[in-house]
Amino acid sequence: MSTGALVAADLIAVSILAFALYFPRHRRRDMIVAILCINIGVLAVATTLAQSTVSAGLGLGLFGVLSIIRLRSQELDQEEVAYYFSALALGLLGGIQVEPAWVTPVLMAALLAALFVGDHPRLFSRTRTQTVTLGTAYTSEAQLTERLEEMLGCRVRRLKVRRINLVNDTTVVDVRYELVGDGPPPKALRTR
Repeated sequence: MSTGALVAADLIAVSILAFALYFPRHRRRDMIVAILCINIGVLAVATTLAQSTVSAGLGLGLFGVLSIIRLRSQELDQEEVAYYFSALALGLLGGIQVEPAWVTPVLMAALLAALFVGDHPRLFSRTRTQTVTLGTAYTSEAQLTERLEEMLGCRVRRLKVRRINLVNDTTVVDVRYELVGDGPPPKALRTR
């Protein structure tokens, strides 16, 4: 497959990733810029390194370090990290020629399919994750679970107490839960 065809395949794939998968589901405009720029940057570097005598490992290692620094500078959800690294992978796939030529488009399609299925809104649609701050210090996990289930209208599947403040009478807890009944929780408590 020619370099031009690989670049075209990458541009199509990253456009699908950014505009058809990521943005309709997450509505975060600033990540579109990050996804597109990291993809095009990696594509440019991978294409250049593939056609030069410089070690590809050096260039790709540099991009890996830069991407980790970028990810640490702002809090991202796990889904957003997946899109970010998928943009990196698509750029690498588009920039380096492999044999047989059909492998690159198949890998690009597999990556997009994994994002489509793994981040589909209907997959585990009643499962939520939320950090909750309660105005009571709970030292009993059973009482905490009961209170969260009552408050959120859910069945708690897992919880992790982040902080108990006995002086200010507060508990901060990460809770993973499943909605029960027909309706969603009260509007003030809805998660995405």
